Amino acid sequence: MRSIPKVLVAGAVAGAVALTGVAVAQAATGAPAGSAAVTADDTPPPAVEDFTYPGADKIFTDRGIKLISGDGHMVLVTCPTPGNALGAGVLKVEARNMTDRDPIGGGKFCFQITGNSASIKLELPAVYGITTPDYAVTARMVTGTGAQTEEKVYTLTRSFPNAVGEAGDPSRRPFTLLDIYATK
Repeated sequence: MRSIPKVLVAGAVAGAVALTGVAVAQAATGAPAGSAAVTADDTPPPAVEDFTYPGADKIFTDRGIKLISGDGHMVLVTCPTPGNALGAGVLKVEARNMTDRDPIGGGKFCFQITGNSASIKLELPAVYGITTPDYAVTARMVTGTGAQTEEKVYTLTRSFPNAVGEAGDPSRRPFTLLDIYATK
């Protein structure tokens, strides 16, 4: 009879040692208790944010504006109907010859700005006006093609319609809007 308790004790000790080894292996791999050990092949790659504008291809197809990337604090929204004021933090960009290409806004593109700063990279040709919200806004634009390009950076007046691109150019050349930066 005495030999049975010794076998039970020995078995219990061996089981405890085995469980301790599994727990140590799980802790080393970050696996939760009671699960199989995770290997490097089971671990998903780290998430990398490339700041690509979500749904950009569909927006380009539907509206003719190419949204490239941003920090997520400047988002394309539908502009208010004529006669209605822009909402708080809404920036409006106006482009010529977009009536057919942009049946939603007819060449008027609004962006809701959130946070203390915002930025977006885009391509929108023939821009002539930007109405700013109560943010300090800088717009980078380019005119011409190939080696004959000229870049212009506009520092815009807060809460005001600003003439940019061809409307702000003595030669009335068409400009493409490339970047918008806004800060409170």
